[in-house]
Amino acid sequence: MTTPAESYYLRHDATHFESTIHAQGAWNPHEQHMAPVAGVLAHVLEGFEPREGLRIARISYEILGLIPAGEFDIVTSVVRPGRTIELVQAELTAGGRVAVRATAWRLQISDTSEVEGIVDQRMPGRELAGEPVNLSEWPGGYIQSIEARALPEHASGSGRVWLRTPYPLLANEPVSDFARLTGLVDTSNGIATRVKPGVGGYAFPNVDLQVHLYRLPAGEWLGLENAVNFGSDGIGLTSTVLHDERGPFGRAEQILTLRKV
Repeated sequence: MTTPAESYYLRHDATHFESTIHAQGAWNPHEQHMAPVAGVLAHVLEGFEPREGLRIARISYEILGLIPAGEFDIVTSVVRPGRTIELVQAELTAGGRVAVRATAWRLQISDTSEVEGIVDQRMPGRELAGEPVNLSEWPGGYIQSIEARALPEHASGSGRVWLRTPYPLLANEPVSDFARLTGLVDTSNGIATRVKPGVGGYAFPNVDLQVHLYRLPAGEWLGLENAVNFGSDGIGLTSTVLHDERGPFGRAEQILTLRKV
C-alpha cells in the first residue's frame, strides 16, 4: 500500500487533494511544481464524465499565479458539449483563488492508420542515454523525485533527455500512462537552461503549458527534445517534441517571463 511520502498527491475525497514534498516547486519552497500539477489535472479530466470513442487531444494549462503547497480542490465542468468534439475544464483552487485552469479538447477517434504519417523524428532510445542530467541548480522536492538521463548532443538551450519517476502520481489510486507522463512534461523548461536560474541569474517561469497529442503515450519513460528561445524583451519560449519508447507522440509549448534576479 502506497504511503503519503511515496506519492505526489493524496486524494481526500472526490474534489479535495493534498500535495506531498515530492510536488514541491523549484522557484519557491511553499509552492507546487507545475509538472505534477499538470499530471493530477490531466488525471481528473481524463476521469470526468468519460465518453466512449473520444480522447483528450490537447490540454491547455493557464498558470494564474503561485500554486500553494498543501491542500487544494479541483472542480470540473463541460465548457462546450458535443457528440464528436467537446471541451472540458478543471480548475485547481487553493488559498481562496484559482491557481491553475486547464481546458482539454476531447476529439472523436477512428481508424486512420492508412494515412498515418509522423514528421517528428524519433529521438535515440534511452539505452543511449549516458550520465544523469545535473539538475543540482534546481531546488525543491519535485526535482529530487525524478531521474533524468541525457542523450548525446544534449546542450544548453537544446535538451535531449529521457526521464522517469519512481513515485506514483496519487497514493492508492490507479493512474494512466497518459496522466503520469503528462505529469513530467513541464520539466522540459529546466533540463537545458540557457542561464543560471535564481539569485545571481534569471528567473524564467512559464505562465502556461500547452500539450498536443497526436497519439496517447505509454510506458514509464518520457523523452524530451526541446529548444529554448529567449527574446530580447523579457519573453522566452520552450518548445518540446514529446517521446515515449515507441517514438514521438506530441508536442508541448511553454511561454516564459524572463526576469533578472
